[in-house]
Amino acid sequence: MKKNFLLKILFIYLFFILNAYSAKISNFEEGVDFYNKKNFNEAKIFFERDIVYNPKNENSYLYLAKIFNYDEKDEEYEINLNNVLILNPTNDEGIYLLILLKIKQSDYKKAKELITKFDQVCNSFCSKKNEIEEKFNKIKTENEKDNN
Repeated sequence: MKKNFLLKILFIYLFFILNAYSAKISNFEEGVDFYNKKNFNEAKIFFERDIVYNPKNENSYLYLAKIFNYDEKDEEYEINLNNVLILNPTNDEGIYLLILLKIKQSDYKKAKELITKFDQVCNSFCSKKNEIEEKFNKIKTENEKDNN
């Protein structure tokens, strides 16, 4: 009798664990599918659900950041990019997007720090280095003109 009871508890426990695991996978994948279809409201819901089940998934934060950028919500955009970099300080796409945001905000000092970091860790976004340098030099020139 005890053996059957323990087996039932084990079965229920395994069922819930497998359910939770499949939810982790499917929420992120569903979010990506909706994101690729440009259905950002639905994608956002799935990425947020994924974060509930898997708070260390830097990719969900990255996709959320992209959605907030599209919606022009710079504060939420920056928060999610910072979360990406907290989870993975060498995420070159996260660094790249944060550099662009800091350039947009005319935050010369932070942009320069991030560019230095980007140079050290760039992996898949190294081709964007010239674009960043051009935008940074443009803002630097504008700052120098404003100071004179």
